[in-house]
Amino acid sequence: MRGGSPTPEDAAGGCAPLLAPTPDAWVEAALAHPAELLIDHANCEKKAASSALALMFTYPEDRPLVLALARLAREELRHFEQVAKVMTTLGVRFVRQRPGRYARELRAALRTCEPERKLDLLIASALIEARSAERFRLLAPRLSAPLAPLYVDLATAEARHFELYLGFARTVAPEAWHARLSELAALEAELATSPDRTLRFHSGPLAHSGCCAATINYK
Repeated sequence: MRGGSPTPEDAAGGCAPLLAPTPDAWVEAALAHPAELLIDHANCEKKAASSALALMFTYPEDRPLVLALARLAREELRHFEQVAKVMTTLGVRFVRQRPGRYARELRAALRTCEPERKLDLLIASALIEARSAERFRLLAPRLSAPLAPLYVDLATAEARHFELYLGFARTVAPEAWHARLSELAALEAELATSPDRTLRFHSGPLAHSGCCAATINYK
């Protein structure tokens, strides 16, 4: 990044455009509470598809974006089906969860007027996908089948998704995207690394030990 900030290659172990790596404490909490994390992961795949569809309806005049997001939404739904299959195999039921702060606070920082709104939505989506890719890579070596191979594949897919979103952000605002990415990436890094009250796939590490015990084991 400019102005002394980390470059994309340096950030979070190469997971551009992240500015901070996921804390080890989050990884350990995720491994200790697999059922809760898997439920949230399934919800994240649905939300990713829903976000892509929402952008398609909001900007129908942008044909290249719409066509790319149509493919992305289908892929995210396939990912949901894969996670749902794993949940069935491991005996994890779908349950309602309270929304985490990560996406809520990240989206609260987005501007509301166009064309700035479009740029911010694309950058926020890129950051979410980048964080997903990083965390899949962190978890996969610590897991066994059926999750380990799935997470390896998902890490590659999510990395491709953040590149897609960031590419469209560059097209939308060639002069402004870099500075805005730096601003939103700083917020994303704070949300992903500071203590959190609930364990989610995109949360920070747990601030307390009150999270419910897992009902399955990864290994």
